[in-house]
Amino acid sequence: MTDLSSIISSINTSSTTASSSQTLSADMNTFLTLLTTQLQYQDPLDPMDTAEYTNQLVQYSNVEQAIQTNAKLDNLLSMSLYNLGVQAAGYVGKTVQVLGDMMPLDGGAAKSTYTLSKNVQSCTITVKDTEGNVVYTTQGETSAGAHDFVWDGKNSAGEQLPDGVYQIVVNTSVPTGESAASVTTTVFGRVTGVASDDSGIYVGLSDSVTATLDYVLTIRDENYWDDLIASLKKDDSSGGNDAGETVEQLV
Repeated sequence: MTDLSSIISSINTSSTTASSSQTLSADMNTFLTLLTTQLQYQDPLDPMDTAEYTNQLVQYSNVEQAIQTNAKLDNLLSMSLYNLGVQAAGYVGKTVQVLGDMMPLDGGAAKSTYTLSKNVQSCTITVKDTEGNVVYTTQGETSAGAHDFVWDGKNSAGEQLPDGVYQIVVNTSVPTGESAASVTTTVFGRVTGVASDDSGIYVGLSDSVTATLDYVLTIRDENYWDDLIASLKKDDSSGGNDAGETVEQLV
């Protein structure tokens, strides 16, 4: 991830507008030179159509005004992107919730939510690694609405997996003849940096997941993730295995 200076430099480029203005100015000067030369040497018995030249002058004027308007809009856009960049930089160190299914495991802790559009018969939560291998499976809630899922980074055999990015997949089943339930997932992660390109501004979650700024739903304080890790370790040391109880204290 890059720092805020890269965002500022990337949004202050206006070479295209400047080049267009210079080209228009050169074309206008050339047109006026040709116009006055033709008027000077025109045939008095067959004068040129001045209305046509007037229309051309008006068209050049309209194009010039359009380019100037675009330049002002570009400046407004740059200011808007700059403000967004400053806002995103303020997220560093905090925990954010974003739309998506790519979940960062950070410090042996990962958190996600899944929202069911309706009640279902069964709900299975599967965690996959970057190669698509299933590393963990558990049963989820079956009632409609939003539910939390916290994972301690251990696979189905109880082995601790390395930090990184993992995918959460939620599969549901409904009675025969009913329409399938839709599922929306979000993931949580600690912001470790911001970056930008022509498509927008991004936040990096735990150095493993990238999300656009418009996908950020909620922001938590700097202690949120550390508290999540501590709670998971406390449950592990006490022999508890109900991560849902831990989450209820951290929502």
